[in-house]
Amino acid sequence: MLIVPEAQAQGGGQTAPAGNAEKGKELFTNYGCYQCHGREAQGGAGGPRIGPNPIPLLALTRYVRQPGGQMPPYTEKVVSDAELADIYAFLQSRAQPKPAREIPLLND
Repeated sequence: MLIVPEAQAQGGGQTAPAGNAEKGKELFTNYGCYQCHGREAQGGAGGPRIGPNPIPLLALTRYVRQPGGQMPPYTEKVVSDAELADIYAFLQSRAQPKPAREIPLLND
């Protein structure tokens, strides 16, 4: 789980710019985000779940630019702010996971 200071978690009161979820999905794949975060941002392979309820865009941008842990940094030269807005739209568009009680394999 990603821990973000309270000030960052609030997003600074800024509204996230509109992004394109389809383009964000393509970028999420092309930049290799899926390798740690899963194809649907559900987490896995050592990376946390980051969708469908991502942290505020401002906090996500700060973390992507200067991450902690094992994630490599993605500067603006690599991923633009507009591309991050698209990736953010993709993360927001992911379906909510089913509750454990609705997954038969987990209830056997």
